[in-house]
Amino acid sequence: MNADRMMDICLLAGEIMLTYGAETYRVEETLERMAKSADFKNVHSFVTTTGIFLSFEEEGKGDVMQMIRVDDRMQDLNKVTLVNQVSREFVNGEVSGNQALEKLKEISKAPPNYSTLLLHFSSGVAGGAFSYIFGGNIYDTIPAFIAGFVASWGIVTLQEYTNVKFFAEFMSAFLGGTVAILLVLLGLGENLDQVIIGTLMPLVPGIPLTNAVRDLMSGDLIAGVARGAEAVITALSIATGIALAIALFL
Repeated sequence: MNADRMMDICLLAGEIMLTYGAETYRVEETLERMAKSADFKNVHSFVTTTGIFLSFEEEGKGDVMQMIRVDDRMQDLNKVTLVNQVSREFVNGEVSGNQALEKLKEISKAPPNYSTLLLHFSSGVAGGAFSYIFGGNIYDTIPAFIAGFVASWGIVTLQEYTNVKFFAEFMSAFLGGTVAILLVLLGLGENLDQVIIGTLMPLVPGIPLTNAVRDLMSGDLIAGVARGAEAVITALSIATGIALAIALFL
């Protein structure tokens, strides 16, 4: 296999993993393992939250190096798992380079396993459940469900139409908080605090925060600090959105 084709395979695998929620150290290990299995020498990879650098030595032709920038970050751990499976099959010789590349392209283009409506509905269910867990009563689960549904719809819709980072989180928290406040004021719930908490819990950046800790523990300080900062700013955006809703309507 020539170096250009191997580079395409590795960078596409890394891009999918980094985009959909994999830790940076896992991306680096996957790229290095795949390149070494194809008999390339002196393999080095460096992954940050926004870019992938990969270099290796092709026998008789010297070093080859390339980088790509990764701007989009979403959460779909199923795609990460599928890429891991392809990398294992490639390393074990079960698939060729061309087959691995085709599989990776299919994974990249594949739609999510679950529909957007089911995602919103699940966020609503989670919102209602969290409101009950944090001390609300059964009547608080209804407004929390509705507000959680609206907040989920808001963040997905806004991410499709705006490129302003953290704006979708801010507006979705504001919309969800506004709906929660209005429903409680109309008598649909009893404990406003618990309804608001339930509404916001599905928006909490759990995966980025977890990945930040895992990157720091693995020694990837730059990636860990960057992911941690992203999680903190996301949390601040959510807090600012709900604070604005409270200030306006209470």
